[in-house]
Amino acid sequence: MSSKNQDICLAMLRDSDRDRYLACLLSPPDKRGALAALYAFNAELARIRDLVHEPLPGEVRMQYWRDLLEGNAHGATEANPVASALLSAIEAHRLPRQTLVDMIDARIFDLYDDPMETRVALEGYAGETASALIQLASLVLGPDEAARSAEAAGHAGVAQAIAGLLLLMPLHRHRGQLYVPLEILAATGLDRDAFLAGRDTTRISAAIEAFAGLGRDHLTRARGVGISAVVFPAFLPAVLADHVLEKAQKTGAAMFERSIQQSQWRRQIRMTLSLMRKKI
Repeated sequence: MSSKNQDICLAMLRDSDRDRYLACLLSPPDKRGALAALYAFNAELARIRDLVHEPLPGEVRMQYWRDLLEGNAHGATEANPVASALLSAIEAHRLPRQTLVDMIDARIFDLYDDPMETRVALEGYAGETASALIQLASLVLGPDEAARSAEAAGHAGVAQAIAGLLLLMPLHRHRGQLYVPLEILAATGLDRDAFLAGRDTTRISAAIEAFAGLGRDHLTRARGVGISAVVFPAFLPAVLADHVLEKAQKTGAAMFERSIQQSQWRRQIRMTLSLMRKKI
């Protein structure tokens, strides 16, 4: 991978995903370029909904990435620094292309306003996005150790995904998107429209508490599995989930109106200390 493409990916992350940008800086220098490529690819997928007004143009953008991974690139790959860096990372670290294709397919859900039906559906979505990204990063850092950390990656990814969805909940509600599974809403006496309306704050708070609780359960399970020090930098972004999940349970429906995100400097300290202690 060219140093120019690495710098472009890092700059993109600095602007769009500051936490994964810091995770790259806290990773071994010789792995930084491949990690930046993976995280920049993830950032590209995540922002597609923000760039389009209708699902179809979004699907076209995702098809570009699918074609790239399947060997049917549109034009010269060198024209897209993220695409070029991603292909270099795949080749250098023998990353499974199908996992990346599955990540694209899972992200199609983001383009539409269909509700998440069940916990199992949510866990599947998180598994093919956040969990897969942790596992791919682990393969870059240490392919032998990655296999032993796969279970931890699975649980940590679900916790991280739920934390991310909680942070984006005000935006999703404005759009009419719903990631809290309908079965959780039903258990608290709500349906999609009632949750999005935001008036029944008692029941909405209960639903948010249960949603965040599901994330905390997965985080606890991730902590119960040993994570090799070699691949630990792949788990650094997930370290920040604990604060978000706990804060969401305390804030409840009020998080529709205010951010529960911790300040950048506190997140940086949390990630750095976690790397030193090798604990998520």
